[in-house]
Amino acid sequence: MARGKLRIYLGAAPGVGKTYAMLSEAHRRVERGTDCVVAFVEHHGRPRTEVMLHGLEQIQRRELEYRDTVFTEMDVDAVLERKPAVVLVDELAHTNVPGSRNTKRWQDVVELLEAGITVISTVNIQHLESLGDVVESITGVRQKETVPDEVVRRADQIELVDMSPHALRRRMAHGNIYKPDKVDASLSNYFRLGNLTALRELALLWVADRVDEYLQEYRSEHRVSKIWGSRERIVVGLTGGPEGRTLIRRAARLAEKGAGGEVLAVYIARSDGLTSGSPKELAVQRTLVEELGGTFHHVLGEDIPSALLEFARGVNATQIVVGTSRRKAWQYIFGPGVGATVAVDSGPDLDVHIVTHEEAAKGRGLPVARGARLERSRVIWGWLAGVVGPALLTLLLTHVDVHLGLANDVLLFLTLTVAAALLGGLLPALASAAFGSVLLNWFFTPPVDRLTIADPKNIVALVVFLLVAVSVASVVDLAARRTHQAARLRAESEILSFLAGSVLRGETTLDALLERVRETFAMDGVALLERESETDPWTCTGSVGDVSPPARPEDADVDMPVGDHMALALSGRVLPAEDRRVLAAFAAQAAVVLDRQRLQSQAEHARKLAEGNRIRTALLAAVSHDLRTPLAGIKASVTSLRSDDIEWSDEDQAELLAGIEEGADRLDHLIGNLLDMSRVQTGTVRPLIREIDLDEVVPMALVGVSEDSVVLDIPEDLPMVAVDPGLLERSVANIVENAVKYNPDGEPVLVSASALGDRVEIRVADRGPGVPDEAKDRIFEPFQRYGDAPRGTGVGLGLAVARGFAEENGGTLDAEDTPGGGMTMVLTVPTAAGHLPAPPDLPAAVTS
Repeated sequence: MARGKLRIYLGAAPGVGKTYAMLSEAHRRVERGTDCVVAFVEHHGRPRTEVMLHGLEQIQRRELEYRDTVFTEMDVDAVLERKPAVVLVDELAHTNVPGSRNTKRWQDVVELLEAGITVISTVNIQHLESLGDVVESITGVRQKETVPDEVVRRADQIELVDMSPHALRRRMAHGNIYKPDKVDASLSNYFRLGNLTALRELALLWVADRVDEYLQEYRSEHRVSKIWGSRERIVVGLTGGPEGRTLIRRAARLAEKGAGGEVLAVYIARSDGLTSGSPKELAVQRTLVEELGGTFHHVLGEDIPSALLEFARGVNATQIVVGTSRRKAWQYIFGPGVGATVAVDSGPDLDVHIVTHEEAAKGRGLPVARGARLERSRVIWGWLAGVVGPALLTLLLTHVDVHLGLANDVLLFLTLTVAAALLGGLLPALASAAFGSVLLNWFFTPPVDRLTIADPKNIVALVVFLLVAVSVASVVDLAARRTHQAARLRAESEILSFLAGSVLRGETTLDALLERVRETFAMDGVALLERESETDPWTCTGSVGDVSPPARPEDADVDMPVGDHMALALSGRVLPAEDRRVLAAFAAQAAVVLDRQRLQSQAEHARKLAEGNRIRTALLAAVSHDLRTPLAGIKASVTSLRSDDIEWSDEDQAELLAGIEEGADRLDHLIGNLLDMSRVQTGTVRPLIREIDLDEVVPMALVGVSEDSVVLDIPEDLPMVAVDPGLLERSVANIVENAVKYNPDGEPVLVSASALGDRVEIRVADRGPGVPDEAKDRIFEPFQRYGDAPRGTGVGLGLAVARGFAEENGGTLDAEDTPGGGMTMVLTVPTAAGHLPAPPDLPAAVTS
């Protein structure tokens, strides 16, 4: 059975129109005669979305009872039994109610796809698992419901539903997303202009990266070598000289002219030893590239122009930036230079910019002979000089009526042998010596036209000729091999020096190091495998490339063991033996990087433990006075009551007992905050999440304040929340007590609540002096008290505890200015699954 196709509508934020677009697509398919049904669509009370369900077949949802409440979920069995051609499943990242067929809705979708049913679904960018930390840093909210990126990547079609932040906020203000009474809170929180702009950029970049991946896969599958300029990618060729900074800045300016431009700086360590970049200068240029938003690459290549062009075409670059040659005029006799060669060989699909700089024409070192291993063209010329040359010389000498003598003839043939050795190495020179000896013997040594020698002196001359020829050829070949070895070792040392420096500076992650290995050796994929013992299976600790990592080192094209239980596995081609030395160094560095990452993780854990010890020490030091003050009051009151020489009246006794009770309450509150702060800092808080109504928790949190100091506004139609009731009660109690403390006398504190999407927001507003913007985050730190708060009013732990408990509940706590003066604490908690706000009644007529 063929697998069904998956189409996903991706949005940057709620309300951009994903569900509406999905329903529009369903209507188009139904009009074309496609069997399309609705398995689960949540319109969230938006009338324009709800009306789109009219005319579409809907499969009855399954009802599930969980904690005395009935929820509805998609009935997977009913969909499989109905087996339509296309099914609509909204909210791909949704978590199903316990008792459902699968834990997550995306698992339901995978099951439908395996059954051959095409699925159309929706998801927001903040629900992608890999972007959780990024979204939390933008919005301050950690998404609990996520979907693995791989599920979305495997979709056959991903369509971005885009809307500008201003348009989305206008849509929100017009009441098209939430009810009017929730609009103000939404616009001032999640739907801030900055939040929406950042999320939109994140969605656009994610989709662009996926499109880039699909393009690379297509080019690889269809063996497309021609560059497609779908995106400006600018490759900067670096030599390690000071002109590299100028080239990098020029490339960055070119990239800024086009949207999405990318700069890739590449330094090619040439194995023939022609280049030797300054490691210090390369480090500076690498830092500059990264500061400008580009990437730095270090590649080993036999020939700089060819390697540069191969790298550019491999990354689908559209432009190459190189500098003008530093050669002096007379040095061009050794060749046209890298820039000119790249420009000639680039072809019509790759633009080459040759940038002038201050180092141009200032000269450089004399080049070594091209080709460390004697290039093919040189070998061919060597054979021509060694074989054809003696034949032509013989023809010339035998047809010219000039007798030079045997000694001069030998010298002429020796010259050709030396030329063959210089050009082609040992074998052409040996062939030239042998062939030249035969020609000399036959044509120039008496008796002529016979392979015999009459005069013993001529025998000595031919033997000396042969020995000199062989000696010269051996010396030239040995020099070529030594040159190759020295050049390769220098190239290897450059790569290893750069690699070691980046690792020691902590600039290389494991993935970045593996990517460096893949680029250096031109492999398809690289993976680091590890196992605990000889009998345990191999596990992949990190991999890069287009291919799936091998399960064992034996399955890879190249494997490099690192110790007894670790190996570096490469896929793509078999490496020559001489490359394995450098590969071994890379493998050892990979093990070092992996160990360092693990040590960093352990150090972070140790840091948290040390922080917990520091907090406990600070607690004891900071509260010594605050503990003794109420204890001293209690002690004084008890001593007075037990005094025999004073007879206390009933009013006095009641006052003393009230003082004891007040001191005990202060002690209880202080010790409770101390213990709570210690639990938060040491990570020992274990919330017991359950569904509960706010009106069961918030009133209990107001027991510690007078009734006339707080005004409570908790709507009855609020959805249930999924929290730990005890932690939520302590958070609200600390926030309210702090607000009452700073609120003016006679002015009540307003405690209100409202629903916002899948969150419920509790706002505690006071009319106190307020807090400057730069201090709003600082007031949530332990032992922080703003302004001239009296020493006896606490140690500054209430808000720190409140935020810690809020985060353990999966919520947030932030401070805002109260309109008209004062401060508002905004506490958000997640809504229980299946308890979203009730949708409004559908109007009689809805306009699109």
